Amino acid sequence: MALKRSTTPDTPPLAVNLTGRESAHRLDVNGTPVHFWEYAPADGGTATRTIVMVHGFRGDHHGLERVVELLPDDRIIMADLPGFGTSPALAPGMHGITGYAEFLAGFLDALSLGPQTVLLGHSFGSLVVSHFVAANPGRVYPLILVNPIASPALDGTKGIMTKLAVFYYWAAAKLPESLGFALLRSKLIVHVMSVTMAKTRDKALLAFIHGQHHAYFSGFANRDMLLEAFRASVSGTVREVAGKLTLPTLLIAGDRDEIAPLPHQHTLLDLLPDGELVVIENVGHLIHYETPGPAAAAITDFLERHPAL
Repeated sequence: MALKRSTTPDTPPLAVNLTGRESAHRLDVNGTPVHFWEYAPADGGTATRTIVMVHGFRGDHHGLERVVELLPDDRIIMADLPGFGTSPALAPGMHGITGYAEFLAGFLDALSLGPQTVLLGHSFGSLVVSHFVAANPGRVYPLILVNPIASPALDGTKGIMTKLAVFYYWAAAKLPESLGFALLRSKLIVHVMSVTMAKTRDKALLAFIHGQHHAYFSGFANRDMLLEAFRASVSGTVREVAGKLTLPTLLIAGDRDEIAPLPHQHTLLDLLPDGELVVIENVGHLIHYETPGPAAAAITDFLERHPAL
């Protein structure tokens, strides 16, 4: 007699529902036609705040939409950073932290967003927004950093793996075009990256995360700008400018984050003139995918305690 195993039916895949809130736009920022999305308050309400969000390396605006969905009372604006998603690249040499911070300044100006604007950055986005704020005091209020890069990835025990990753992006930029793009967009490599970062054991959530990475992780303009941005992502830190971040700053960190380890978040907190740290348990570098609820709750609480000036 054959042994039969009973299995639980698969859970339907997760989906982000922003119906009625989302609108797509294109805007010229210093000569670059940038694509951005605006998310209005739910049910046609009046926005309590305007939040500009900046996504991480190799991501685009889709990555933070699970958090957006849980902030129904706010107006949220999010661009595909130049060179990622559907936005074309900047000029060569401009895809480092300084170049993206300059882009952000032009983006805010083009949209006439004033000093009451809340600024949020995830991972590589935390580098962009923190360096922007350090160079432009009083321009936004307050600041939120999710999975902030608090220490150089080239330091410590992870340094060897980071150097291998730098070589990967360098080699992909130097190979013949077809081979280089094939290496960067390899489904196997993207899947390995996704598996390495995810900490959840929920099968439906894992399927959603892997689906997001396969759908959007390979949306970049060219190999050279990707190499520039990656080098910036592993060499720069928020810590470099922490002392200049005089506005209230919220750090949201995962206790299992291997890219931005928790001990370094405590060090960063000590360097901030007006900082606070919220630690979310059992999550790593994908807070925006795995634990958007606690992240959104921390953001809402922080903004309620720091109303517009």
